[in-house]
Amino acid sequence: MNTQRIIVLGIAVVAAGAAAFMVRSMLGGGTPAVEARPGAPPMAMSEVLVASTNLQPGQQLTVDQVRWEKWPTTSVDASFLTHGNVGSEEEAVKGNVVRAPILAGQPIVNTALVKADAAGFMAALLAPGMRAVSIVISAESGAGGFVLPNDRVDIILTRKLDGTPPRVAAKTVLSNLRVLAVDQTFAQQKDTKTVVGKTALVEVTPEQAELITMAQGAGQLSLSLRPLGDNQTADMSASKKRLASDLGGPVDIIRYGMVHAKPAQQENPQ
Repeated sequence: MNTQRIIVLGIAVVAAGAAAFMVRSMLGGGTPAVEARPGAPPMAMSEVLVASTNLQPGQQLTVDQVRWEKWPTTSVDASFLTHGNVGSEEEAVKGNVVRAPILAGQPIVNTALVKADAAGFMAALLAPGMRAVSIVISAESGAGGFVLPNDRVDIILTRKLDGTPPRVAAKTVLSNLRVLAVDQTFAQQKDTKTVVGKTALVEVTPEQAELITMAQGAGQLSLSLRPLGDNQTADMSASKKRLASDLGGPVDIIRYGMVHAKPAQQENPQ
């Protein structure tokens, strides 16, 4: 190989290297070095007590109705019941009764519960503006003992009237009332089938409380158990007028199984 060819080959190699360097510079200088960075710290979590099923006011809280669920610590409200501040599930539910509706999966807050032995427990179960009135019952007048707390009932007034043969008048004076308690039983237990008590506590408005008091003085009250889902309510004002009229006016007479109307007594003209 002569000298000229060596010189030309050397120039070509230098030119190729320079061209490659220029292309590499134009493309950003190759793959950048990767810098290792530590991952984000894991989110702090707490265990919050939530309802495992829908809970209604008056229910005795039990272990099978609740569960622990992971919850971001930064989102835990001070009213939540957490594993850290109440301990076990047994301790969390012990002696507690639901005072406000709680949906399945919803965190249970301390304001939604009330201790069964706490003062004002029954008052906590009442809806705003409502009252609790007791009615004397028996197995016969309490739907055979099948009336339980949180059932819905109608109130029937039965009166014996003077005359021969004996006559009996009956009227439904109020309808669709919620039973709060039967004697000292305020929540239906798992294995409870009947509760035969002497008194039933029902939730009423102030006007309905007056009507029940008036009706108890006029005769015997009975509870008529309503089916689930039947929310039809009779006109309370009409019931009050009808009862007031019955105490000194027309009544329905039950004679030999048939209903007869007795006309109102005419007032003596002045």
